[in-house]
Amino acid sequence: MEAYVLVLLVGLAAGVVSGIIGTGSSIMLLPVLVLAFGPKQAVPIMAVAAVMANVARVVAWRREINWRAFAAYSLTGVPAAALGARTLLELPVTMINAGLGLFFLLMIPVRYAFKSRLYRIRLWQLAICGAVIGFLTGLVLSTGPLSVPAFTAYGLVKGAFLSTEAASSLAIYLSKIATFRELGALPVGMVIQGIIVGASLTLGTFVAKAMVQRMKVATFQYVLDLLLFVSGVSMLWAAWVQSP
Repeated sequence: MEAYVLVLLVGLAAGVVSGIIGTGSSIMLLPVLVLAFGPKQAVPIMAVAAVMANVARVVAWRREINWRAFAAYSLTGVPAAALGARTLLELPVTMINAGLGLFFLLMIPVRYAFKSRLYRIRLWQLAICGAVIGFLTGLVLSTGPLSVPAFTAYGLVKGAFLSTEAASSLAIYLSKIATFRELGALPVGMVIQGIIVGASLTLGTFVAKAMVQRMKVATFQYVLDLLLFVSGVSMLWAAWVQSP
């Protein structure tokens, strides 16, 4: 019961953060889910919760979705996510923890490198980003710090960015869930756990909508870096503890 309370509280905070900056929910929740349920259970549970969170963001900003950007990103991202999910299930637990930790830590400099160059990309380049980020999403779950600069480099901001990134992520997570179900890695009990976690994310998302127009994104970028660092270190610690 204590584990569920902690997960739900972190989920509410994660929903608020991701509702404002477009990412951060998986980064905040995944280490807690790993501690509560284990790494191979945490990833499918988070995938179900992420679907609910992205549905909430799509509903909140549905009128501002850029459908061309959504189609280009999802067309390549959906099959790539399925491939990444299949790859994930073949990896040992220790390697999953270590991979997640290293990925979180590496996203900090990569995100700033991407942002500092002020890239502007076209639709076909967004499709390439969809393939790469889709595979990584299937493999390591949380790639929001990479999808955020991809969509903003295409020219999407505020509601258009939040809605289009959420719709695209929703398609990719549905592909990942379908793959987990097909391979028997997402039993009904795990789906229920994901729905419970997702409910807290959904509530946080709608709380965030009222805050988006008044808050500065820059403040949350620093929070995101802190989350990436703490989550990365915690995943590497879990891998070290579990190593033979």
